[in-house]
This record gives sequence, C-alpha cells and structure tokens, in this order.
Amino acid sequence: MIAIIDYDAGNVKSVEKAFLKLGKKVSVTRDPQVILSADHVVLPGVGNFGDAAGNLRRYGMEEVIREVIEKQIPFLGICVGMQLLYDGSEESPGVKGLGIIHGECRRFRGGDGFKVPQIGWNTIHMMNGGDLLKEIPSGSYVYFVHSYYCEAENKNCVKAVTQYQNFFDASVQKGKVYATQFHPEKSGNIGLMILRNFVAVR
Repeated sequence: MIAIIDYDAGNVKSVEKAFLKLGKKVSVTRDPQVILSADHVVLPGVGNFGDAAGNLRRYGMEEVIREVIEKQIPFLGICVGMQLLYDGSEESPGVKGLGIIHGECRRFRGGDGFKVPQIGWNTIHMMNGGDLLKEIPSGSYVYFVHSYYCEAENKNCVKAVTQYQNFFDASVQKGKVYATQFHPEKSGNIGLMILRNFVAVR
C-alpha cells in the first residue's frame, strides 16, 4: 500500500490517480499508523513553502516522516514535497525545512526571456544514476511548475539536473529518500516509469 501524506497541500488527487493507474492500492491520509504501515510513502505538494512546513508540523507529520525514513520505508517528495526536505527556502525566510537534504531553495531571477514560475516541459540530465531514474534516458522531458529551485550541498545526492536560467536539482536520492522537483504524475509515460521505479524499491 502507498500512503500519500495529506497535509492540505495541492496536487494530491493527480498523484493518487497516477499510482492507481499503476494498479497500486493508495491511501491519502495523515494517520501515523497507516503511514508507518505503508510499503511506500509520498509527500506531494504545490504551494507556499512556509504554509506547507507549518501544516506538516501542525498535523504532527514531521515526526512521522522522520520515523518513516528511520525505518527505511521508501519515501518520495514531489515539488514542494521535495523542497521541504531541504534546510529552508527564500520563499519563507526563517522557516525551517526538514533538513534531510542539506541545502537551500532559491527563487529564479527571471528576466532574459525566462518567466517565473517555470511552467511546462523541460529536460532532465542524469548525474549519478539512482533507483528512481533507472532506465530513464538522459534528456527525457518532464513537467515542471515552480518558482523556486533546490541546491543541495552534497552533489552526490543529486541524480538529475535541469537547466532553466541556471542548473538546479531536478531529482535527489539519499538512502531510500527520493525526490523530484518535477511532477512525475503529470509527465506522461516517462513519469509513470519513474513512479513504477519508486514502487519497485524495497
């Protein structure tokens, strides 16, 4: 069973539908026991970093996520769900992220023909392999919607990058913690392959 953490963030339904399309049983929940008994756990998210971090803590999900990671249950953060894994974001100064991936989220500068937010398809370029991107060709197109991008301190955890005005972390992995700045659930067949790779992790 796949547990999708419900913390009032957007985009939960499309993530749920993508896993259902793969034939997986899904529970959208904030029940700690359901989450901790799941085979895989997903933290989706669209919206403001500070609000999302506040909701996680208000619902007691920070402690649950740390326990999920300690138990080595495969965990996937998507979009803001990825950004929350970092130390913090320029979007919400002073608000702490989970600090599981050390680094910061920064705002695109814009200008020179680059619109903020970045909305649409862009390519990912593989860096260090990783379970999530197994058999995904470098240069594959995936779907992004974001104004802030992530920069990990330890580049070994960065498994793919994307260029939009500058290079940024498109996908990271630390142990059985995985994350994508792009939306695999909106990325067609490539996205479904990535989600299939995630549920294959044991």
